[in-house]
Amino acid sequence: MPQPDGTRRAVLLTVDDDPGVSRAVARDLRRRYGERYRVVRAESGASAMDALKQMKLRGDLVAVLLADYRMPDMNGIEFLERAMDVYPGARRVLLTAYADTGAAIDAINVVDLDHYLLKPWDPPEEKLYPVVDDLLESWLASDHRPVPETKVVGHRWSARSSKVREFLARNQIPYRWYLSDQPEGERLLAAAGCDGLRLPLVIAPGGEVLVEPSDQDLAARVGLSTAPAEEFYDLVVVGGGPAGLGAAVYGASEGLRTVLVERTATGGQAGQSARIENYLGFPDGVSGAQLTDRARRQASRFGAEILTACEVTGLEVSGPARTVRLSDGSAIAAQSVLLTTGVAYRMLDVPGVAELTGRGVYYGSALTEAAGCEDQDVYIVGGANSAGQAAVYLSRRAKSVTLLVRGPSLEASMSHYLIQQIAAIPSIRVRTGTEVSAVHGSDHLEGLVLRDRDGGGTELVDAQRMFVFIGAAPRTDWLDGTVRRDRHGFVLTGPDLDDGDGAPAGWEPDRPPYHLETSVPGVFAAGDVRSESAKRVASAVGEGAMAVMLVHRYLEGL
Repeated sequence: MPQPDGTRRAVLLTVDDDPGVSRAVARDLRRRYGERYRVVRAESGASAMDALKQMKLRGDLVAVLLADYRMPDMNGIEFLERAMDVYPGARRVLLTAYADTGAAIDAINVVDLDHYLLKPWDPPEEKLYPVVDDLLESWLASDHRPVPETKVVGHRWSARSSKVREFLARNQIPYRWYLSDQPEGERLLAAAGCDGLRLPLVIAPGGEVLVEPSDQDLAARVGLSTAPAEEFYDLVVVGGGPAGLGAAVYGASEGLRTVLVERTATGGQAGQSARIENYLGFPDGVSGAQLTDRARRQASRFGAEILTACEVTGLEVSGPARTVRLSDGSAIAAQSVLLTTGVAYRMLDVPGVAELTGRGVYYGSALTEAAGCEDQDVYIVGGANSAGQAAVYLSRRAKSVTLLVRGPSLEASMSHYLIQQIAAIPSIRVRTGTEVSAVHGSDHLEGLVLRDRDGGGTELVDAQRMFVFIGAAPRTDWLDGTVRRDRHGFVLTGPDLDDGDGAPAGWEPDRPPYHLETSVPGVFAAGDVRSESAKRVASAVGEGAMAVMLVHRYLEGL
């Protein structure tokens, strides 16, 4: 049962193989502590251990363990010893009906016993409650705070562990990270009955255990929506970056039945930015995560539906209906579709990168890895704004940050304000005319081979973390054969579709395409995925809002 502040009451657990005695102990404890603590009783050491493991997975607190000494199969000392592995901070009491000093000495030596009690304790006000009061006071003074968040147990060089942490962080899901080779991580693995060979282990707030979960399984267990609530919508927004979120806000606020479909996490590349300082209305800058969170909450408040971990694989046109196909075989139908899928960072095609991705090599800022950069030499590949923002952010923790830039300078690809910031930070070094020609390491990144593009010479440097920002490619292969794109894969819209008579071949309406409309009437594109777009957060948000206005025009003409 939750407390008034929403937390669950801590547990007093008692275990005794005599049912009558077990009920009596629990009755006495509930009489005095029932309002503040949850009293749980068990009639064997094995059942008590099962209960403790379930509590551990749920994130429950256990304050005091009271165990009868003379139990078959697993005596009280054996139980307390095993219980210490699950709840090392719980206070431990051994109960016996006999004056067994040998058992008391063994318990003190084996389980660091807090107290030894003789049964019966009549009256409990004199012989039981003062002991438990002291133990609870001691426990409350210790670090007994609950951990209600999702728990993730993984290895520091596990690629999937890194992706799960990034997924949770970008979706604003509170979680606690435990290394699998440290004590609390080992306790959680044991409580879940896992050997640690398959990681990560994810424990949902309700105690459900997931091993190497997919994004969709993870989303469903942590409270994110993964399936549409309606059968038909006015507008389906495909992609949750700034353009998609802007469209969701304006579409829902103007009365359109709107659903946004995102394959990983809302925010797109902008959501991974450590600091955006040139966005209108934020003179002190704003992190991508903060901007994304505000936009998502705003869209939800207006009634937009947001689906996460849903990958779109196809677009079908049937009369006035536009159907979006998802990877799980389901579909979402609507009168109009807005494509805001953004772009993905290009892969660094050099030897060793594929094997070490997620093990020291990361695409994008991977802000969850920032803590691991403490006092390390970090390398960032790329010379655009996203790379510069990551360099500034990581320089707060890293020993040094080196920007590796293929071009002769930063001026052609990075905003002036960022270049000035980087120049003012002593720990950031910019190496122009330099590229990575190979990476190496056993189970994680250990070094880079750098090549001078002018002279051709190479240099081997030690490195434990490398973040890659080398341009972007649109995620539009699934539109092949349906929507026209340019030679780079970006979606063509409006005037760019003109084949000579103001409209693309096969265009049926008696009007030219609207400015953000694609070669398929009623299907629009906005943001980075659109050909010749500005590739800036502010312009993406503006295009998302403009697209909604054009959707209204389209719907009025049906």
